[in-house]
Amino acid sequence: MERAEQLARAAQKGPPIRPFPGAPAATVGVIAEVKRRSPSQGIIREDLDPLTHARAYVRGGAVAVSVLTDEAHFGGSIDDLKSVAAAIPAPVLRKDFVINEVQVHEARAAGASAVLLIARIVSATELDRLAGIVRSLNMVPLIEVHAANELDAALAAGPSVLGVNARDLDTFVVDLRVAESLIGRVPAGIPVVAESGVETRADVERLAAAGADLVLVGTSVARQRDPEQAVRALTGVARHQRNP
Repeated sequence: MERAEQLARAAQKGPPIRPFPGAPAATVGVIAEVKRRSPSQGIIREDLDPLTHARAYVRGGAVAVSVLTDEAHFGGSIDDLKSVAAAIPAPVLRKDFVINEVQVHEARAAGASAVLLIARIVSATELDRLAGIVRSLNMVPLIEVHAANELDAALAAGPSVLGVNARDLDTFVVDLRVAESLIGRVPAGIPVVAESGVETRADVERLAAAGADLVLVGTSVARQRDPEQAVRALTGVARHQRNP
């Protein structure tokens, strides 16, 4: 309890928050991820230095940086998030399996501008509650869905940004067709981030055509020796407006 109370107090005094992208832009925004390994890919870049990569991503045109803070599956930590948030001018997303308010407070205290909430892993009631806590701390809840039956709960929780993950978290299979279908069902007024399976500029163009406003790119840029150029190669793709 003492740690939870300390984090709650620290969250109220966290660093200034940088606005997380969401407003429509002419081109699809690229959110680049600090990622050492994953359950589906194994080791991606074990020697990845979060600061070096994050700075390179921003130079390459990333509108935000995602930092994986789960140690067991991704080799990340809250210290990675804290150091990245302090070192770059871009907003930072905490990406983790967030299931309680302590993790939200921890994210705010570390300097996050947004927190990923995965609809699949919490109840609709808890999703709504956690999203409210994120907003109360002036951060953005990025609510992620993978299947159509998760969309109603996600929309009811009032996402500032909605993530559509092409990867099935149960099987790790990536299918961009699933993402395309779901993106088309999101109301036009809610910015959509397409997650997983983005390897090339053609992938960004495909998801843009489906109505994605942003893409979250992890493995394909984290593993590169020149992450700046890897991000730059994905930027500048024209955004397409979704039908209301």
